[in-house]
Amino acid sequence: MAMLSLFGLHRYALVYLYYRHRDCAQGPPPKRYGQLPAVTVQLPIFNERFVVAELVDAVCALRYPRHLLQIQVLDDSTDETAAVLERIVGEKRAAGVPIEYIHRTNREGYKAGALAAGLRQASGELIAIFDADFTPEKDFLEKLVHYFADHDVGMVQTRWTYRNRDLSLLTRVQAMLLDGHFVFEHGGRARSGRFFNFNGTAGVLRKAMIEDAGGWQHDTLTEDTDLSYRAQLRGWKFLYAPHVEAPSELPTDMAGFQVQQFRWAKGLLQTGVKLLPSLLRSGQPGTVKVEAAFHLLANVAYPMMLLLAVLILPSMLVRQELLGGRLLWLDLPAFLLTFCSLSSFYTLSQAELGRGGVHRHLRLVPPLVLAGISLALSNSRAVVGAMCGSRSAFERTAKFSGDRSAAAQARRVYGRRGGWRMVANFAAAAYFAICLGVAVHIEHWLGVPVIALFLSGFSYAGISMLADARASARALLRTADESAQ
Repeated sequence: MAMLSLFGLHRYALVYLYYRHRDCAQGPPPKRYGQLPAVTVQLPIFNERFVVAELVDAVCALRYPRHLLQIQVLDDSTDETAAVLERIVGEKRAAGVPIEYIHRTNREGYKAGALAAGLRQASGELIAIFDADFTPEKDFLEKLVHYFADHDVGMVQTRWTYRNRDLSLLTRVQAMLLDGHFVFEHGGRARSGRFFNFNGTAGVLRKAMIEDAGGWQHDTLTEDTDLSYRAQLRGWKFLYAPHVEAPSELPTDMAGFQVQQFRWAKGLLQTGVKLLPSLLRSGQPGTVKVEAAFHLLANVAYPMMLLLAVLILPSMLVRQELLGGRLLWLDLPAFLLTFCSLSSFYTLSQAELGRGGVHRHLRLVPPLVLAGISLALSNSRAVVGAMCGSRSAFERTAKFSGDRSAAAQARRVYGRRGGWRMVANFAAAAYFAICLGVAVHIEHWLGVPVIALFLSGFSYAGISMLADARASARALLRTADESAQ
């Protein structure tokens, strides 16, 4: 709990940096190009047939001189997505759009490998990247390109928004979690001169920066963060432009959410293991090193939280027998520092985005905490795997483009069953049901709320994945019936 409290205190530190350096918020480009540079737009795609049409349409509508624009569709797909893209790209090329289709027959290096392959054929001085579920506004490049008139600038990141934010409680919670990241984590780090990272999409990078930093590497699951830290260690300047929004889509099912968070958690720690030692030995200021350590090691909090949860039962029994309530003076401040920092961090981010006062979003704090608890098992596995050096495949999170009916249609093709995650969450819920019974039996009333919180979090994850799996099964059965008819 003491270590978790430290991570909770760090959230307050990021909020402080954000407000303390308010005057350093990124404004319009201080310089402008006399002659615009060539830009290559890269679209890395793998089995995303339900969203690629919107992506390609949006990118082809970007306002930028056509003779300075190159669009690369980097497709590693193994399903019908490839045929869909070939048709769309052919139509766009016939209409005069400078777009090309590059298909790999293997996924070597996964997304990083696709980006590296495209970079070798890129003609642009600047590289814009969009994942399959993004639909940039027409003026995206116009707003960002002039920041690179400063030749020290290597990357400009924009802020994500979410088309399906209000689709379900899960999407609303995910949006709130990511808003906290883009407002206070990116904002606090960028404003105060700390290192921060390119998010892998909805940003523009200088090709020379990518090459100078060693190119795209695929020995971590977060090739974007890996490149970001290597580039900033080389002296490149990174900018954050939160006033430029990039519409995207959130995972609509619990299994997809956990797969995405697993990839981010493992990749971030892999980057820490890879680069933190050299960063700590570098000549960077101590403030940069401390913040980088908190950033890259942030997901260590998950196995700590899981360990705390597992120890509740023996701790409760030992305290009841030997200590009574004498440690309450230590428990309560630590608990409040850990969990209250969550509520203030994420509700304040909503206020900063102009989504209403803090009080309007307090009702989302309980499900947000439950969502965080639901990630404990999966993300703990990710952290342990990263520390042990195990390798994982890059599991992409399928996106379904649009409303519930579109998601139901896509579930027939890309529906994901809960697998071991569902079973593990139900097992954890059963353990905490036993803990709750013991707490009531020995009248340890102070432990009941915490135990109930973990029980609810793991139950929420397990039930959600079971419901999603049943919906996927029903969708597959409908497809089979339609085929038979």
